[in-house]
Amino acid sequence: MKILVLNGPNINILGIREPEIYGRQSYKDLLKMISEHAEEKSVAVEFYQSNHEGDLVDAIQKAYFDGVDGIVFNPAAYTHTSVAIADAVKGVGIPTVEVHISEVSEREAFRQVSYIRAVAVKTICGHGLAGYNEAIDFLIDHIGEKNEA
Repeated sequence: MKILVLNGPNINILGIREPEIYGRQSYKDLLKMISEHAEEKSVAVEFYQSNHEGDLVDAIQKAYFDGVDGIVFNPAAYTHTSVAIADAVKGVGIPTVEVHISEVSEREAFRQVSYIRAVAVKTICGHGLAGYNEAIDFLIDHIGEKNEA
């Protein structure tokens, strides 16, 4: 099984950006944590992060052609603004779990809208970096159930 872990804008500056909301662990720490978890689960993971909307759309489309089985996706600020990214997720049909480090439902009013949620198979919010591993575990089960059907 191959999973793409996709991150949107400013996730690359974890540990620097608003540590009271996002924590003090770095992006490098996040990748290490996910890699170790994926290895334990015998899952191949690929990582991609971009601050640019079109790059994220391209990565989603590339995932389809590369045979990616599932996507763990923190679209960050694009969650609330990007129909193009939601259309890409819907278009490729790869099971995608939306992940947010913070509990967005308790934040600013503009963060209450998620274009991704409508096309994701699950949303995980407010579990910190551990939400990424939860998303991987969910996809393992979800994809396994689809393959058994």
